[in-house]
Order: sequence, then C-alpha cells, then structure tokens
Amino acid sequence: MKEMVLIQLAAVIVLGIGAQWLAWRFKLPSILLLLLIGLFAGPVTGLFSPDELMGDLLFPVVSLSVAVILFEGGLTLKLAELRQVGLTVLSVISLGAVIAWLCISTAAYYLLGLNIDMAVLLGAILVVTGPTVVGPLLRHIRPQGRVAEILKWEGIVIDPVGALLAVLVFEVIVSGGFQQAGEIFLLGIGKTILVGGLVGGLGAWILVVFIQRFWIPDYLEETVTLAMVIAAYVVSDLFQEESGLLATTIMGLVMGNQKKVAIKQILDFKENLQVLILSVLFIMLAARLTIADIRHFSFAAFLFLTAVIFVARPVSVFVSTLITDLSFRERLFLSWMAPRGIVAAAVSSIFAIRLKELNFPQSEYLVPMTFLVIIVTVVVYGLTAKPLARKLGLAQQDPQGALLFGADPWVLDIAERLLEYKIPVLVVDSNWSKINHARLAGIPAYHGNILAEGVLEELPLNGIGKFLALTSNEEANSLAVLHFSELFDRQELYQLLPDDGEVGRAENSSAQHLRGRYLFRKDVNHHFFVERHLTGAVVKATLLTDEFDFQAFRKTYGTNFLPLFLITETGRLLVFALDEELTPLPGQILIALIDRSAEEKKG
Repeated sequence: MKEMVLIQLAAVIVLGIGAQWLAWRFKLPSILLLLLIGLFAGPVTGLFSPDELMGDLLFPVVSLSVAVILFEGGLTLKLAELRQVGLTVLSVISLGAVIAWLCISTAAYYLLGLNIDMAVLLGAILVVTGPTVVGPLLRHIRPQGRVAEILKWEGIVIDPVGALLAVLVFEVIVSGGFQQAGEIFLLGIGKTILVGGLVGGLGAWILVVFIQRFWIPDYLEETVTLAMVIAAYVVSDLFQEESGLLATTIMGLVMGNQKKVAIKQILDFKENLQVLILSVLFIMLAARLTIADIRHFSFAAFLFLTAVIFVARPVSVFVSTLITDLSFRERLFLSWMAPRGIVAAAVSSIFAIRLKELNFPQSEYLVPMTFLVIIVTVVVYGLTAKPLARKLGLAQQDPQGALLFGADPWVLDIAERLLEYKIPVLVVDSNWSKINHARLAGIPAYHGNILAEGVLEELPLNGIGKFLALTSNEEANSLAVLHFSELFDRQELYQLLPDDGEVGRAENSSAQHLRGRYLFRKDVNHHFFVERHLTGAVVKATLLTDEFDFQAFRKTYGTNFLPLFLITETGRLLVFALDEELTPLPGQILIALIDRSAEEKKG
C-alpha cells in the first residue's frame, strides 16, 4: 500500500514536469497536456485516484496552492502599467465580468437545462480566466502593445474577483434562494475587500520590514515568504471566508511595487514553484473526473461551449471596452483570449462536493461542465490565438532581433550589418557618448543602466529574440544575462569570454546557469575585438552561393576572419557560439569580422 502511494505521488510529479518539457519542446500549451494526462490516469484507465491518495487533504492543498499562484501573479503586476490600461482592466473585471456571468448563466439555463441555482453558480465559476492559463499562452504568443498588459492584469485580478462572486452565489443558494441576494452580496463584497486588503497589505509590510532590517538570512528569504503567504491566506479566510485569494494577490501586488527591498530572488523561487504546483494540480483535478462525469459531454454541452466562446466573451469585451480607446483589432483579440484555469477547476470541485452533501439537484453538472470548458478553451485559444494575433498584427513571428549590451565602435559595426538585412537591433549602454554615436548612425539605442529595476518594462523589445552581452566587464555581462533570463530562453542568451582567462578556467569559475553561452571562438574576447578594430578590421556581410560557398570564402580569407552570424534564407539569425558548430550553406548570409590585410589583399 505504501509503495503504491509512493509510486502515484512520484508519477504525478514526473508526468507533470515531463508534460511541461514536452509542451516547451513542441510549442504546445502545457495545460492541455497536463489535462490529457490527468484524464488518461483517472477516468480512462483508473490508474490514479486523487481522493484515495490525498483524502481530506486534497482541497486544502489545492486552496493553498492557488493562493501561492496568485501571490506570484501579484508580484508581476506593475502599477505603472495601469497608466495606459487601467480603465480597460477595471471595465473588463467589473462590467465585463458581470456581462459574462449573465451570458453564461443564461446559456446554462436554456442550453444545458440546469435549474436557476446551478445555472447562476456555474456562470459565476466560469467568469474567471486566471494566470495559470493566460500567462503561458502570452509567453507562447508574445503579443505586442497594450493587449498583453490587459490580459495579464485581467488574468490575475479576475481570479479573486471570480472566486468571490462564486462564493457569494453559493452562500445565496444554501441560505434559501435569491430573495436576500442583495444584502448577502453587498455585505460579502465589503467584508472580503476590507479583510483581504488589510491582511494582504499587512503581510507585505511585515515581510518588507524583516528583509530590509536583515532579520531574515538570505537563504531563508524564499521559504519565509512562502510561509507568510500561506499564513496570510489562512488568517484572511478565518476572518472572512474566501477572502484569502484576494489577500495573497494584494500581498504580491504590494511586494512587487515597493522599492525598499529587492524581490528578484523571491520571484524566481515562486515562478519555479508555480511550475511544480500547476503540474501536480491539473493532473490531480482532471483525474478526479469519472466516466459518469464524461457522459455529461453531450451535444447540448457543446452548444453551451459555443455560447461561452462565441457569445459571452465577445459581448463582455466589446461592451465593457466601449468607453476605452482600444482599436477594433485589440478588442477582437481580447475577445479571443479567455481560457479557464485552476481556480475554476478548484472552485467547481469544492462546491460540487458541498452541494452534493446538501442534496442539491443537478450539482453533479458543475465539475464536468467546468472541466469541459477548461479543456476546450485551452485547446481552442491555445491553437488559434497566436495565428489570430499575427493576422491582426498584434504578435511577433519568431522574433530574430538582437539586444546588444555595450555600444563600443565594433558593436555598432555589427549592429549596422544586421540592420542592413532587416534584423531588428537595440543597443544598450550607460555611456551617453557611445549611445549618441549609435543614434547618429541610425542605430536604435537606449541610454541607461541595463541592470536597473524596471528596465525590462522600459526597453522597446518588439522583434527582439536574442541577448548578447558584449562589454569588457565579465560580471556585468553575467548579471545582465541573468536579468534578461526572464524574457529570453537560455539558448538565446550570449556573452563574451572574459578578457583575463582561458575557456576552461572561465567555464569552471562561473556556473553555467549563472552566465550566458560563450560567443564565437575560444580565443575571442572583448580585447580581441578592440585590437582588431584599431587595426582596421571590418564587419562584412557576404551572400554565399553555389559558386562562392563557405569553402571558397575560407580559401579567399584564410585564417584572417572570424564568423559572427548567419542569416538564413527564411530570415533567421544564427549566432556562432562555443557550444554549437554552425555550417554556413549556400543561400545564407555570413556576417564575419575580416582583418584589414585580408580585405585589402582580396581587393
């Protein structure tokens, strides 16, 4: 028995993380794979039963996990973003949520044939979207402009709002109907906002004070923060039921916007923890479904889904954003991004159990309908949102541009060659004179400290997909790589070898996860480029052909050149690095640093 419990727990973790990796490898929504694994392990094969494995601990664990997820989401919200999208976010999570609730409830009543109590409750549950599904899709789509901020804010803030709405509807139902709905709603909303706001704000203040005064050692910062988040959730819930989610969201929001202590270490920990939590929760909740639940997936259910996707979301978005200055294209994209996530799954599961215990008719529809909406919306939006965003001109298609840290003359030469071939470039440096030279040469440039807090939000990164740290300061290069690991995949982060070390020593002195991929060649560092530039070396772009291929290029220039980049026929930018050997092919453009003597000899 103990062995089976151990095997099931290990299987959930291994399969969950495996699904995350497969989703990354094949560019698929991770939640889709997690749900499919849960369905296969639960109702399809019966290999896994979360209720037997976890017992009464299942839903408390789910609730605490959702609280941690919303805290992490709150950390990523920047109040400065509200200057542009605040009115839209407020409209979508208030008026838009009410409209969506009414539309979904109406569809549930007429299409599913649910009684008024269950229809209204199901509508309230399905109002939420959530960062657990919106966040991964936004990273997959990479939309441009305001829509990304709007969807991020909506996905995080709508979770506690939707959960509160669902709880209030549930309280109305179990208290005897909708006759006293107004009083329950107003009192519940007021108490939830008051208690959640006070507990969340107080928790953040206590945490900041403890970190600022060094009352918490560095190695305990993340775990103490986790404990504080859990404590805030429980304390808030003790004073006002279901206010804990709001408390943890506000706690994250306050922590993410204060300037007294750094939170990057906490944010990194919470992001990594979120991956594990999501992987386990989605599999467990999907595995709770039964064959009887799946039988509810009828033609009427799919008509209901059609109403949720094609009526409720578009109507709520277009009506709630009438007072904003969003374009039609932006409204259309927002209308096509409302996947449901872990909060809807958790809330529906909890309420279904309580209502079943109270013998409420049709309560058995809540869980299967919620999971059907989760599965279908994740599939539909996950597979179609990116092509739609590209069609509307709101997303980047595999961005190939380069962010260059450092603005030395030889870096500007590289930038000019890349720009000639329509590769977006942005040069960043804190030296005003260097940035001024870049701008005079027509090169997009940003003056400022690349390591400063908030710079990630300020930089115009449309079309940028790679980061190259090209300064003479190895520590600054490595720190910059770590800083931008939040935006770029590790395979797209590069830096120069240090000036004062060999490859082996450099690799051993700096852990791989604390630096980028080393660029170009074993003998190439910042000093190498400065020396070559002073002797007249040039950065040259050459179109390779069948007649003049790379072998001919090498024969022409001998050993007096350094290959830097390849631009493929499809416009992809490939970077020469120590850990990857590139073979230039005909049809590709080779960008190389060529010594002056070799260029003069050729001429």
